Amino acid sequence: MILSRRQGRAALAIMTLCICGSGAARAAEPALLGEFEGWAAYTYAASDTKVCYISARPKASEPKVAKRDPAFFLVSNMPGRKVKGEVSTIIGYPFKKESKVQVTIDQAKFELYTNGDGAWADSSDTEKKIVTAMKAGTSLVVAGTSWRGTKTVDTYGLEGVSAALAKIDEACRK
Repeated sequence: MILSRRQGRAALAIMTLCICGSGAARAAEPALLGEFEGWAAYTYAASDTKVCYISARPKASEPKVAKRDPAFFLVSNMPGRKVKGEVSTIIGYPFKKESKVQVTIDQAKFELYTNGDGAWADSSDTEKKIVTAMKAGTSLVVAGTSWRGTKTVDTYGLEGVSAALAKIDEACRK
């Protein structure tokens, strides 16, 4: 599912808060670089770097009745901060404190650490492995637990992810 312009802005706003913290600088409006199957590529100028990112919404979520904001999976490049391929997810609810998120790409399994409603890989090595698996994979599944104990599973398609990643790599060359 491609993000609407409003959803892209929502993902940007959430991403900016996550990246910049409580003293967030105002970011420019994201520019859509392209849509690639279920993935969209965006760029914007932060105060200290150009930011390029891809994002997608889940194709399926369980349980269907869970009350939460939209979920996103993102990969970001920020050359001014020497960040390439930062993997994160925004799940739409606060995670259970000190919980882990399980990411499964086909048969490969990864773990993300949580903070608030977001989750990230703990090292650039893990991020590289996740991005490599995404490029070769067909399905990405994110499983997490809310602060209330609700277990959720979001399934993303990986069609178009390689083209979307290539687009942000090109857009964020230094």
